[in-house]
Amino acid sequence: MPEYLTPGVYLEETSFRSSSIEGVATSTLGMTGLTRYGPVPYNVDLPSGPLFMVPTPTLVTSFTEFERAYGDLNAVGTAGDTVNYLAFAARAFFDNGGRRLYVQRVFPFTLDANNEIDAAQNFASLAVGAGANPAATWRARWPGDAGREISVSVSFQRSKNIATGGRLVGVGPGAAVEFLAAGAADPVDANGHPAVPAQVRIVDRDARGNQGLVKTDGSAGLDPIPAGDARHITLTVTVEWGERTDVYPGLEVHSKHPRWIGSVLQAVDPADDLSLAWLDAPNPTAAADADALFKALVDPASSGYLTAAQAIEGGALDAAALQGEKADPDSPTKPATGLCALAEIEDIAIVACPDTVRLQDADQQTAVDNLIAHAEALKAYRIAVVDPPKDSSISEVRRFRGQYDSTYAALYYPWVRIVDPTVKPDPTTPPATLDLPPSGVTAGIYARSDIDRGVHKAPANEVVHGITSFVTNVTYDRQSVLNPEGINALRFFPGRSNRIWGARTMSSDPEWKYVNVRRLFNYLEHSIDRATQWAVFEPNNERLWASIRQSVEDFLVVTWRTGALMGTKPEEAFFVRCDRTTMSQNDLDNGRLICLIGVAPTYPAEFVIFRIGQWTADSRQS
Repeated sequence: MPEYLTPGVYLEETSFRSSSIEGVATSTLGMTGLTRYGPVPYNVDLPSGPLFMVPTPTLVTSFTEFERAYGDLNAVGTAGDTVNYLAFAARAFFDNGGRRLYVQRVFPFTLDANNEIDAAQNFASLAVGAGANPAATWRARWPGDAGREISVSVSFQRSKNIATGGRLVGVGPGAAVEFLAAGAADPVDANGHPAVPAQVRIVDRDARGNQGLVKTDGSAGLDPIPAGDARHITLTVTVEWGERTDVYPGLEVHSKHPRWIGSVLQAVDPADDLSLAWLDAPNPTAAADADALFKALVDPASSGYLTAAQAIEGGALDAAALQGEKADPDSPTKPATGLCALAEIEDIAIVACPDTVRLQDADQQTAVDNLIAHAEALKAYRIAVVDPPKDSSISEVRRFRGQYDSTYAALYYPWVRIVDPTVKPDPTTPPATLDLPPSGVTAGIYARSDIDRGVHKAPANEVVHGITSFVTNVTYDRQSVLNPEGINALRFFPGRSNRIWGARTMSSDPEWKYVNVRRLFNYLEHSIDRATQWAVFEPNNERLWASIRQSVEDFLVVTWRTGALMGTKPEEAFFVRCDRTTMSQNDLDNGRLICLIGVAPTYPAEFVIFRIGQWTADSRQS
């Protein structure tokens, strides 16, 4: 309790209400798999030293953001099935109402003879400067074949004369300044370069704050500022990839300046988190080093596409790569990868892995098992959307479904068909189409239903946007076979468009038969878990029990009013017990607080039955 040691008046704030429970988000999707480009953890040795990249899954809130971070819809890899399933799933997710998506890229690196990442085989690059020892190297920030589609160009700009009264105006330490005779024209050196590096000097200040120029021979002290004109030289880097163009203006060539090109465009934590390329350059501590870097950067031969000594394809994708590895607690350079990285993001409520359809037979079964286990993990509070194998018949999808039994997963059939946006239209032929797994559209409809109605509403009888048709026509009779086995059908209804027509989990337990019931309990459990952490280490007595009971009851009343729970009054919808009837003295002695909560969820009206019979009118009632 507070201490009162000195006589006086004490004002204290107190609360007369229990802590409230705020519902968690239920529509955030997490996906892992292959993408054209983008963040992926790696540890690679370069000539300039080791490079450790430890990015976490990236949150994107639109497909435009996804393209900026992970690239476009074009093919991934160069052999086998090259469809960019994850990018198409992300596009379908946002088209169907999704708003928040976490992506963890998977890239099976090509390893060298020492079982280490081979930089030449995985990363595109471009030397800056001629000779065996170039002044610097432009490198793709992330591995993959798309790195060879990135081009880098460097231009420089001269300011107006900044010399006045023997001083330079508007520049600080590290700035590059070109000194000319008064009124001289812009110089061009003998090689046609639009600047003479020997006339470019680096500005600095001495201990008293006086301006001077870094000595070109590397010795101590500063040279005085010469008479004549002085023009501030800055660089502009333009990085292009397809239709994307990133421009970085106002860059400097010396590391003393905060806008040094090597720090603005560095590999780790650059100014632009989603930059495409970085400059691998030594710190030019001497003026001669800065001169050499400046000359190499503005040389037209140092601009162009990044290239690679060998083909960049990556290794083969398998279930282990999609599963990934947990972070090594003893090594900051070994972060979690694949599904294990998504496990560290608490906000994810839906998880999918469209790239499981690339795999074959046992490897595909293992990948789906890993996806379901990920959703079933303790305190994951998420549900897995499973894709059936490509070109599955009714019998084949039933066999596939029979391999799994989980209340935390749902299977949708068949695949969806779209007009392929990566193929240039030809007016003389029908539009090219592409078949895709349904997890992207399904997750988007989960999100749309949650936002429009709530997590308690079954995400079914909802229109599927952005497709032309379903690959297989599921009729009434065919669904009568699929539905009892927990296979949710995607069906076309004349006059009502394409719709999801099922809301069942992949479970044999009738208590957890419906997707919305599973997700409602995930929502309730996660919300209560997150909002009652304050109770840990509080005195385990009647006051704490009453506070927890009140918090949970208030939260469940709000949930009941949304229509998520059965009953005409709260007493019929739920109960909350936290008292001596739920805890023994042994529980109290061992620090356990046990709160028993029961809720009556609403079940979807899956079978709407109208019974109609003949009735003979009675003339006496007319």
